[in-house]
This record gives sequence, structure tokens and C-alpha cells, in this order.
Amino acid sequence: MAEVLALVEARLRTTLGEPDARAAVTFLGTDRIEVLRFTEGDVVRYATLGMSASPMADPTAALADPVKGPRAELVLTVRAGLADTDKVLRPLAVLAASPQVEGIVVAPGASLDVGEPLWPAAPFTSALVAEPGGLVEDLDLDDPLDPVRFLPLLPMTPNEAAWKRVHGAAALQEKWLDSGTDLRDPLRKSVPLD
Repeated sequence: MAEVLALVEARLRTTLGEPDARAAVTFLGTDRIEVLRFTEGDVVRYATLGMSASPMADPTAALADPVKGPRAELVLTVRAGLADTDKVLRPLAVLAASPQVEGIVVAPGASLDVGEPLWPAAPFTSALVAEPGGLVEDLDLDDPLDPVRFLPLLPMTPNEAAWKRVHGAAALQEKWLDSGTDLRDPLRKSVPLD
């Protein structure tokens, strides 16, 4: 576990630079989850560290495999200085702990909801899990371990989350693209969903 996390942190540092802050959260019955903050110009990125320590298990499996299974960390990118986004640390840790707590597999296209604003005055309580590989490349581990995937989180307003449940993740992403939505704006309004 510690070796995997050391490799994950090394990949994050190689790609995003040195973190300028980190916080750790431990929930009862779960492993420690850290959130690292990386600031570059007007952009701040938050990356979880700890979710990939164990593989995510299929919730329908009778026993969780301690070795095989998907591994991931979450990455959130927002514009700096527009909102108190540092308060996202605990909600991000909650989302990263959800595979251990709820027995779910976090994958692209999924919605993750914390039931409260991601940060003070945020119009978002949930996020869409996007496809990995764009910002931080997958981290291959020795066989038989699955690679660690770095999954971008795209904050969704409640209206967008409801629309996504009906129409799907691809349709919502197309709406964002067609509208020229700045998904890094921590205070953005919902995209028109007509």
C-alpha cells in the first residue's frame, strides 16, 4: 500500500510540480486519504492520495480481491482566487473514500455527490467523473496490479446532475462544449438545458 502511494505521489509531482499544501482526513474504518494542492498561475489543482492504496471492488462480489481491481485517484482543477475552493479538501476526501465506505467502483461517466456545496457558495454538490489520461497519465504497476488512473472531476450543478441522469454523461459534456462552458470557473452558472 505505502509503495503504491509513493509511486502515485511521484507521478503527481512529476506532472503537476511540488504541492504547496496538503491535508489528511481519516474516516472511521477507512484508510487515510490525503488531498494535495498544486497551484500554477491562475489555476489550482487538488489531487487525492490514498484512494488507490486498495483496488476498488465490485459491490456484488462476495469477497473483495485485495490485489486485482481498478485503482484511481481524483483530480479537480479550478480557477484560483474566485472562491474559497480550499474548503473542497474534506468533500474530495469523502469522494475518495467512497469505494471503501460504500463499496462502489468509481469510473468515467459516474456522478459523485456529497450532498452539500463542494466549497462555500459553490453552486455544485456533485461532480462528473471524466475520462483519465489527459492531464496525468495512468500509472502502471507491477503485475498483477491494475494501473492507477487519475480521474478528472467536473463539478455539476444540481440541474446538470439531474439532466445527466436522464441523458447521460456524454450528452452533458456535449452541452458544456457547445455552450463554451468554463468548467474551471468555481462560481459558474448551470449550462442551458433546453
